[in-house]
Amino acid sequence: MPKMKFLIYWFLFFQTSAKAQNVFTISTKEQYDSSVKANSKNRLVNLKKFIPGVNLNLKYATPNNFTNKKLYKKASTTYMRYDAAMALLEIQKYLNNQGMAIKIFDAYRPYAVTKLMWDLIHDERYVANPKSGSGHNKGTSVDLTIVKMDSDKELDMGTGFDNFTELAHHSHTPNFDSTIKANRNLLKSTMEKFGFKILDTEWWHYSWISVEKYDVIDMNFKQLKNVIF
Repeated sequence: MPKMKFLIYWFLFFQTSAKAQNVFTISTKEQYDSSVKANSKNRLVNLKKFIPGVNLNLKYATPNNFTNKKLYKKASTTYMRYDAAMALLEIQKYLNNQGMAIKIFDAYRPYAVTKLMWDLIHDERYVANPKSGSGHNKGTSVDLTIVKMDSDKELDMGTGFDNFTELAHHSHTPNFDSTIKANRNLLKSTMEKFGFKILDTEWWHYSWISVEKYDVIDMNFKQLKNVIF
């Protein structure tokens, strides 16, 4: 994307408020603390500290993503709600017993970043419509893959992360060879076993199934670093 075009989008991103989308967002420490006090399950946890040996490759904290820009500043870890994080911890243990582990590309995403992504892509198959916020904004969705513990090598899933084509769809697996089919099925069956559901168009995206009604959060990573330990 030309630099000037991206800068225009970036300006609009900061000028458009969450209020304009009619979405209530938690954007301050005081609001977050109040939310956790009302229900301890609203707590976000630091996945780097919570899941032993977790591999983080936070794509949006680098330019290595579909925007070619760093969207997260000061992001050295990521976060999820407590119950979703507990499920990921069990998934890590389950895969470790098979000589494998999880690698996380993204989990919590500030609401403001979702608005920027929507302006760039505007396709609900691949980017959440900010009219109601996304599972990433609520700390309940995760983008991930599986790696081998001994080499940190990613299992072949047929495409890379953020591939916005039909090759990334779950329904496309009949066109892949048996190894890729088995790898995708391992990720899918494991995530579903521990309470996550798929997104049909992205093999890497899973959302925690919960009866809890979580609020959308719009706190940047610098704010969260001072709140969540």
